[in-house]
Amino acid sequence: MPLVASARMYAWAPSLGAAWRRLLSWVASRAGVDLAVMDERDPTPLDELWARPDMGCVFMCGYPWALRRDRPHLLAAPVPAPPRYGGRAVYVTDFIVRADSAYARLEETFGKTIAYSTEHSHSGYNAPRHHLLAYRTPERRTLYGSVLGPLVRQRPVLDAVVEGRADVAAIDGYALDLLRRHAPDVAARVRVIDTTIPAPSAPLVATPGASKETCDALAAALVEAHTVPELRPTLDELLLSRFVRVEPRDFDIFLERERAAEAAGYAKLA
Repeated sequence: MPLVASARMYAWAPSLGAAWRRLLSWVASRAGVDLAVMDERDPTPLDELWARPDMGCVFMCGYPWALRRDRPHLLAAPVPAPPRYGGRAVYVTDFIVRADSAYARLEETFGKTIAYSTEHSHSGYNAPRHHLLAYRTPERRTLYGSVLGPLVRQRPVLDAVVEGRADVAAIDGYALDLLRRHAPDVAARVRVIDTTIPAPSAPLVATPGASKETCDALAAALVEAHTVPELRPTLDELLLSRFVRVEPRDFDIFLERERAAEAAGYAKLA
C-alpha cells in the first residue's frame, strides 16, 4: 500500500491544489517512494490525517507536532518567497477583519467576536493568544466579548469574518499570501490589521513508522526541488523559495509560547 502525501493545509483554491499535486508527485518520483497524493477536497479532518499510520509526505502544523509524544518524522520545511519571511523557514499569523469594516487597529476589535479554527492550531489559536498577552492588564483580563469556534479549518474562519459572524480572526499568513495569488477576489474581502512575530514553518512529515530510507529519500527530494529548472514555475506558483531540513528543537518555540500564555492565566482565547 502506498503512503499518502497531502498539502491540504495550503490548498485553499483549486489552482493551489493542482500546483501542490504537481510538486508532491515530482517528490515521490524523485525519491522513488510510492505516494498517493490526496485530493485537497478530501473531507478528512487534519487532526485525523495527522494521526494516520500511512503519512508519507504531509504538511503538519508545528504546534500539534510539538505536542505529540509519538512525533512524526520531520522531512523538510518550506521557505516562503515573500520578503516578509526574510528567506527563512518561518511564517506569521495575520489578524484579519472584513475589508469594508471600520477597524484600523487590533485594539478596536476588543469586546467584539473573534473566530478561530482549533485550539491545537498555532496560527489559529496559539499565536494570537501569545500575541494578545501584551494587551491584557489586571483590569482587562478578557479581551473579547465572544469567541466563535472551533470552525476546524482556517478557510471557514476567513468566511466567518467576511460574512460578519466574527469581527476578527487570526489566520496563517503564508496561506493568505497564497490566496492573494490564487484567489485574489476572496483575499480582497479581508484586510490585515496586525501580524504576529514569526514561527517555524509547518513541516512536511512522515508517520513515526516510516523507514529511515524512505524519510531520507523524501527529504532529499524536497531539499533538491528548487534546483530543478522545470519545477521553478510550480514553486513560483506556491510562493516557495526552497525547502530546508529542520530539527526537533526548532519547534520548541511553540511550547514556550503556550507556556507563556498559560503562566499569564490566558489558557483560553477570549
